Amino acid sequence: MVSGPPPFVPGAFVGPAHFYRLRVYFEDTDLSGIVYHANYLRYMERARSDMLRLAGIDQRAAMEAGEGAWAVTDLAIKYLSPAKLDDDLTVVSTVEAVRGASVIIAQRILRGQDELTPEVLTGGRVTAAFLSPGGRPRRQPAGWAERFTAIMNGETNPC
Repeated sequence: MVSGPPPFVPGAFVGPAHFYRLRVYFEDTDLSGIVYHANYLRYMERARSDMLRLAGIDQRAAMEAGEGAWAVTDLAIKYLSPAKLDDDLTVVSTVEAVRGASVIIAQRILRGQDELTPEVLTGGRVTAAFLSPGGRPRRQPAGWAERFTAIMNGETNPC
C-alpha cells in the first residue's frame, strides 16, 4: 500500500554544521558535463536558505512585515575540483560569527558523503547583512542573533 511520497528533507543539522544534499543535473553543467561555476553559488544559497528555515528564521515573514531582507555583502569562493553530471553533493554550512546586523557563514561543497573521506570541491565564506527596506544595514529581528549563536555553539535545537 502506497501512502504517498516521503517527507521533503534535503537538509539537517549535525552538531554545529548544517548538511544539505543535492544532485548535479544536466541543466547544472556545461557541454563537457562539468558544473558551471556560478551554480556552486546557487547550491550554497539553497543550503543557507534551508539552514535558516530549519533554525526557525522566517525570511519571508520578515520581508512581508516590512522589516527587511538579507543581502550578501561579501563572498569568497575557492574552486578546488569540478563537480560532474549525476554527482551526489553535500553542502556543509557552519556559522562562524554573529553580529547585530550580519552573520558570517563558511560553506564547503563535498562529493561522496557516504565515503569516510569525502572530496572537498569548493570552499567559501559568505557575509550576509540584514538590510532595511531602504537598503540600510539594521539589526536582525528579535531572536535571530540568538538562533545563529545557538547554531554556532552546536545546540541541537536552535529554534
